[in-house]
Amino acid sequence: MKNRLNGNGLRREMGLFSATTLVIANMVGTGIFTTSGFILAELGSPRMLLLCWLCGGFFALCGALCYGELGARYPRAGGEYVFLKESFGKPIGFLSGWISLFVGFSAPIAAAATAFATYAFQALSIPVGEPLVLALWGVRLLAVSPLTLTAIAAIVLFSMLHYYSLHVGSNVQNGLTVFKIALVLVFILAGFLFGTGSAANFSTPASVPLTAEKFAVALIFVSFAYSGWNAAAYLGGEIIDPRRNIPLALTLGTFAVICLYVLLNVVYIYALPAEQMQGVLEVGDKSAIALFGADISKLFSGAVAMGLLSVLSAMIMTGPRIYYAMSLDGLFFGIFGRLNMDRKTPAASIFLQAALAIGIVLTASFDTLLIYIGFTLSLCAMLTVIGLMRIRRKADRTQEIYKTFGYPITPLVFILGNGAIIFLSIQSRPVAALCGLATIAVGLVVYFFFSHRSPMAKVIVNETAREEH
Repeated sequence: MKNRLNGNGLRREMGLFSATTLVIANMVGTGIFTTSGFILAELGSPRMLLLCWLCGGFFALCGALCYGELGARYPRAGGEYVFLKESFGKPIGFLSGWISLFVGFSAPIAAAATAFATYAFQALSIPVGEPLVLALWGVRLLAVSPLTLTAIAAIVLFSMLHYYSLHVGSNVQNGLTVFKIALVLVFILAGFLFGTGSAANFSTPASVPLTAEKFAVALIFVSFAYSGWNAAAYLGGEIIDPRRNIPLALTLGTFAVICLYVLLNVVYIYALPAEQMQGVLEVGDKSAIALFGADISKLFSGAVAMGLLSVLSAMIMTGPRIYYAMSLDGLFFGIFGRLNMDRKTPAASIFLQAALAIGIVLTASFDTLLIYIGFTLSLCAMLTVIGLMRIRRKADRTQEIYKTFGYPITPLVFILGNGAIIFLSIQSRPVAALCGLATIAVGLVVYFFFSHRSPMAKVIVNETAREEH
């Protein structure tokens, strides 16, 4: 039955199409419109730029294939938290959830909302103006402006939407994602058919000597743009026929995004000579102007703004399932393990995430968080796939579920690729790595607190769950 409850009270009402669009929506964000200029500055060659995007996509696809098996084995809410708890125990699982609360979702939600407001103001020619700043002893505490208020309004609107109903939220998510994909495809086709670009841009010789280190650093930028390929795994408790649909959604969604990303970069190269693209942040906007003229800039900004709403919605939908799962295990405050009686959605977890994201928007502290997001999330993903290999050694091999295609080569490729990204992150951004390690250290202290009160917390949560059922 479509709306039947799973063991934790969540409704299984998300089909394959919704799960696949969720993956696509999480992945296709600002990264693809902003990182190619920096990658080209590292590599110096348009052809190497395309190769780098293909390699990054290959790593993401390997991860999606591995997470597909984990999602089929443990079709519950929580994603990496559940997988790491099963493979390494509760402490490591909790740390991944702790990182997700701040680095994985709340900070990117704040960033996406702020970026949406910025692009929307550009599209509508609304002046941003100077923010009203609240400072204490010269230290900026809050910054309020029409832009930040617009970002907050977007967070509140989509949080309320996903609180109201998973079914309604999924339909809105699907519509936004289909609109975003259509816009990207129109941009690609129009660029080739009607744009004033040049095929000679593809044969531009490399402007800098290529080294393995430069290619690996470029992969760090690419990994940021591909993050989100594991989105459907977080909603394992709400997906219909999860043993089939989770692996399919992760694989199909990731493959679709690889195709879109490579084609978009082909358009960028067609539109701009390498020297005009290198180091450029707004590479998407600059390509649109080169192809279609300056009048397209506002239209392009509006399209990107609509696309960012899809990213914002997807992250607001995904993150609360982690905190909900942690609370059910007694490793977080009991209120976050409760469902709204009528909506069957993790209301408290949704509002917690919204409050954190709003706080980050107002304080603008998300800049610091985003510096080390690649390091911390790559570490969690790598440990999760290592955990898959541990689970495989202990699991019942006769169990009829999806098995990772190409095992053990697929997980080994993913582990080695992410290991290189982590090593280079530490080498090139030691401060960011130290911030990531500090986050983990604080998480261990929090885990110690909750693990010592977990018996009582579990009793409270279990009693609440029984009442809700």
